[in-house]
Amino acid sequence: MPPAGGKEQVITKEEQKHHLHIELTPEQYRLLCSQAKSCGLTKRAFLTRLIEGQPVKARPSQEIKALRTEVHRIGVNINQIARSVNAGVARPEDARRGLYLLEQVYDQIHRLEGL
Repeated sequence: MPPAGGKEQVITKEEQKHHLHIELTPEQYRLLCSQAKSCGLTKRAFLTRLIEGQPVKARPSQEIKALRTEVHRIGVNINQIARSVNAGVARPEDARRGLYLLEQVYDQIHRLEGL
């Protein structure tokens, strides 16, 4: 019997869903759960991305988030220094030193993210 709307719904082969049952050891299941959680994904979404070859990256740690916030604040300070240099209040060396320090912080963040 067709649905209430009067039209029969046709499901194409591409729209069909396939169910898969797999058995994992307790350690494999623990790894799946922890890796999916670290990426902010469900187990299903994590496995689907792996199968499709999509990138699966862990979310940044609280330490990385705090460093990014600090880098933003440093950038705001450097902009203030640049405005002061342009207004003739600060020296160009002050701006160069600030940019050098900011570059060092960025390098440290990239090293931490690569772990």
